Order: sequence, then C-alpha cells, then structure tokens
Amino acid sequence: MSDYDVLAIGNAIVDIIAQCDEAFLVENRIIKGAMNLIDTERAELLYARMGPAIEASGGSAGNTAAGVASFGGRAAFFGKVSKDELGAIYAHDIRAQGVAFDTDPLDGPPPTARSMIFVTPDGERSMNTYLGACVELGPEDVEATKARGARVIYFEGYLWDPPRAKEAIRLAAGHAHAAGREVSMTLSDPFCVDRYRDEFLDLMRSGTVDIVFANDHEMKSLYQTASFEMALEALRRDCRIAAVTRSEKGSVVVRGDETFIIEATPVATIVDTTGAGDLYAAGFLFGYTAGYDLQRCGDLGSLAAGLVIQQIGPRPRQNLRDEAAKAGLL
Repeated sequence: MSDYDVLAIGNAIVDIIAQCDEAFLVENRIIKGAMNLIDTERAELLYARMGPAIEASGGSAGNTAAGVASFGGRAAFFGKVSKDELGAIYAHDIRAQGVAFDTDPLDGPPPTARSMIFVTPDGERSMNTYLGACVELGPEDVEATKARGARVIYFEGYLWDPPRAKEAIRLAAGHAHAAGREVSMTLSDPFCVDRYRDEFLDLMRSGTVDIVFANDHEMKSLYQTASFEMALEALRRDCRIAAVTRSEKGSVVVRGDETFIIEATPVATIVDTTGAGDLYAAGFLFGYTAGYDLQRCGDLGSLAAGLVIQQIGPRPRQNLRDEAAKAGLL
C-alpha cells in the first residue's frame, strides 16, 4: 500500500494573473506563450505596469498535485517558499486543497517566488517568473519516506534551471526506483527544452524517467524537427510511456507500439490556458495510479485541461472527481 498516489516536485510560485492586449506584450518585450525568467528589478517593473490581478498559488507541479487531490487522489508536494507573506499564502492554499506539503520554509532572503502571468484575448498566457526561494530547493528537502511511498513521482522540467534542484530530483528518483515506484516529468516549455535538451534525453534514455508529458511544440523542440510524426516516433523509442497534448486536437498517448488517440474536451470559450498541461497531467496520473487503462487516463487528463482553460487561474474551481463522474469516467 502506497502512502501517496503522486508526489509532485516543483517550483512553489504564487501566480499573479492579469489580462492584457497584444500591444502590452510588445511594449514590454514579453515573449508570448513562454515562461520568461526575470530578476528582481524586472519583476518590480512588470508588477507596477500590471492591470487588476488575481493572486493564486501556482507553479506547474503544484497545480498538478492540487488537481490530483481534486480527483480524490492522495497527493504530496516538495517545493521551497520563504517565511514571508506570499510563502504563508502558498502553504495555506496548497494544504487547503488536500495536498501534503511539509518542506521547511527558507528563513531569510530570497523571498517566495512569484510569476506575473499576462493573458491575452486569445487565452494564451505569457509568464514572467522570479524564482526567488525556489532556487534553494535541494537534496536536504527530499523526504525519503514520501519519495519511497508515492506510486509516481512527478517533476517539472523548469526545475532544471535551479542547479541544486537537479540533485534533489535525482535523489528522489533513486528512492522511488529502489522502492519499485515510477518517475514522470513534464518538459514544461520549448525554451526550457532548448536549454536542457541533452539532459532531458538522458533522463529518458537512462530510465531515470518512466513517463513523459509534453505538448507538441516541446516534443518537436526536443527532437529538433518540424514533423510531429517523426518526433512522436522518436519519443516512443526513448521512454516507456509518453502523453503529448495538441490543444484543440486533443492528445496522443504512446507506449511501445501502442497508440491511444484522445479527443479534446469540448470547450465553450477559452478564457486562460494557464495550467492546461498541469491539469492534463493531474488527470492522467490520477487515472494511472488508480490502475485505469491509458485511454481513460488520457480522457481524464483531457477533461481536467478542458475545465481549467474556461476560467482564470491554474486550478479548477470544480471538484474534478464530481466532474469525472458526470462524464462517465469514474
């Protein structure tokens, strides 16, 4: 019996979300649709220029952990905050959503991370992230009992930016595999893939990572090809299971020679795509750790992603277990 279904490891970030027009992105030299790392000065400048905003606990892997809990799964999270106001907000929010979060906060600078997310009328989000305390996550923050006791460890590719986090990930993966558990990752962002292509491929080919999540842009960036089909065949060879999201085209799940085509959940209006990939992973991993077949795992991921993009913010307001039951998936 496992203690947790999913242990997520990632950057503990408070999201500050505001709507803007395309001109705002151009004027402020913001790369649309990407996660841009920024320093303290840039963070203060963009915050001053933001319109009315919503503050919410976020971070890619944290969103996934919250999604797993909303489905009724047992979720835990490793991530670093500081002993400051935003750190207290983050810890309260993720625990209130049913996620076990016991990482010791940083006593002193830098402050808790924050990401200023600008959402354009097409629902696309452009993230500008000050990592703050996140860069202090290290091996000492890996709780061995949780790492060994979770069915699947899930971590975000963004963690390859803070150097000590790599050590934490490898340590946690070692605990997991020694206990017969599995490890999964999300590629996170095409620019993140560009920075760490060789390392990501090594994680997959060495067996450190068993399950990979990506969108089609990230996958094509990983294999440096414009062909979806060629990239998918390469990914199929390099990892045991992969799930690739394709926005309105749904997603594709592959395992060996098997291919599962997942339909996109019908969406009335796209409001904000923040968290779509995170919630897809939540639904998939909830289903996977519950023993469902890969088709239903993909359907659960598609459902969660479709719900979250119809609202502002990365964590669905609906109870995902209830929504899955209504859809006939549970």
